[in-house]
Amino acid sequence: MAPVATSQARIHLPCLVAALVIMLASTLYPPFLANAAGRADHLSAGLAFWAMSAGFVRGVGFVPHAILPRWLFSGSVCLLTLLTLTGLKVLT
Repeated sequence: MAPVATSQARIHLPCLVAALVIMLASTLYPPFLANAAGRADHLSAGLAFWAMSAGFVRGVGFVPHAILPRWLFSGSVCLLTLLTLTGLKVLT
């Protein structure tokens, strides 16, 4: 017997747009993820790709059942990591 869906997830456009912008920005302008010396900034890359992953997962309407993945890939975590990345880039 197939599991019964309790609620229908919908596309979350702000998260999807954020993920697409991060994807395009990191592809078209890789120095976006570099530090002042021109070397790879792993913290910035990690935050950007976490925000992108969360944006794509939540943006297409997928909401995991387990609590930890639901939190890790939520819209609020996408926003939080974007704000942290922005603060990191502004301060350095």
